[in-house]
Amino acid sequence: MAVSDVSKAFRLPHQRYSTLKERALHPFTSSSYDLLQALEEVSFEVPQGEFFGIVGRNGSGKSTLLKCLAGIYGIDGGRIDVTGRLSPFIELGVGFNPDLTARDNVLINAIMLGLTRKEARRRFDEIIAFAELEEFVDLKLKNYSSGMSVRLGFSVAIQVDAEVLLVDEVLAVGDGAFQRKCFDEFDRMRAENRSILFVTHDMGSVERFCDRAMLLEEGRMLAIGPPDEITQRYNEINFGSAPTSGGLAPEILGRTARIKSLWCETASGARAVAVGRGEQCRLHLAVEFQETVADPHFSLIFRNEVRHTIFVATTLAHGPTGIFDAGERATIRLTFENWLAPNRYTITPMIAVWRPEEQVLDRKDDLASLIAESQVNSGGGTDIPTPLEIIRS
Repeated sequence: MAVSDVSKAFRLPHQRYSTLKERALHPFTSSSYDLLQALEEVSFEVPQGEFFGIVGRNGSGKSTLLKCLAGIYGIDGGRIDVTGRLSPFIELGVGFNPDLTARDNVLINAIMLGLTRKEARRRFDEIIAFAELEEFVDLKLKNYSSGMSVRLGFSVAIQVDAEVLLVDEVLAVGDGAFQRKCFDEFDRMRAENRSILFVTHDMGSVERFCDRAMLLEEGRMLAIGPPDEITQRYNEINFGSAPTSGGLAPEILGRTARIKSLWCETASGARAVAVGRGEQCRLHLAVEFQETVADPHFSLIFRNEVRHTIFVATTLAHGPTGIFDAGERATIRLTFENWLAPNRYTITPMIAVWRPEEQVLDRKDDLASLIAESQVNSGGGTDIPTPLEIIRS
């Protein structure tokens, strides 16, 4: 795939009329509009077999770019060249008819994406099985939940044997177990030398899967390169000005220390985005000091999908951390057995000192995420093994 100087703008009218009656009542109203430049001269190439990440803040043009690549939007300038069949999975519900059943929608969409009628029917059972919707195959899509629609749409997209797959961040709608299945599919498609363009806010997934990544800001390409460099640039832009999840920006004490990256590994040292119940998990927090700091404390805040804080791991409970000199780098590692309830968790790292009250040196909300998988769910925030003894009298 080759993208050369692609630009796309939208007209935002000052007055919008949806009926003929409104237009008749206001025949002389000005038809002026504002111009929103969603993309401006974006250029990049994705060779066959590459997993290419596209990151950026909300409104940076990521989804617009994917819709242009898929042909949903026409472009105002530039050129897009795609070699091979392209399969888009870029917006919840796009291409589905809510008044038709899953059976009908699967067959129609598979044919629209390039399969013959015979191939679509042959792969129907595989599509439904991957989506885990065998019991709902004859239910109309308007009665599906958003998670069910996501599973169905992604399952169709990966079954058409496309050379290029476009995936937007709608995967975040699915539950943890389904996201893990999607990630396994990514590994399979990489092994089959397919190209994947992946839009996400999850920097952990970018570093885990992508060969290269691109950073967009206000419709322009700011950088393109190795995933670790792009995630660092993204964090600098995003957390340098964006508010925290609580709505208020933390008071950062100058540029004394900086959080560089955060990632998860399994016990074998392989990077991971998901971990099973009882498995060992290792979180690595890389930091750098611009000035000498005495006894900083490091914290990792775990929140679930509804923004509840499940637990906080901190060095405060382990005494002084010592003196860190200007220019020194360090990695803080947290090793724990996963007894979290099945869910998708975001992790917020923080560096702070007491002088005499707590002062934050650096903090990056929701810098990484972790999917906890388990067949057991007690309904609580954690599933710590708690065997109960039954004594009969």
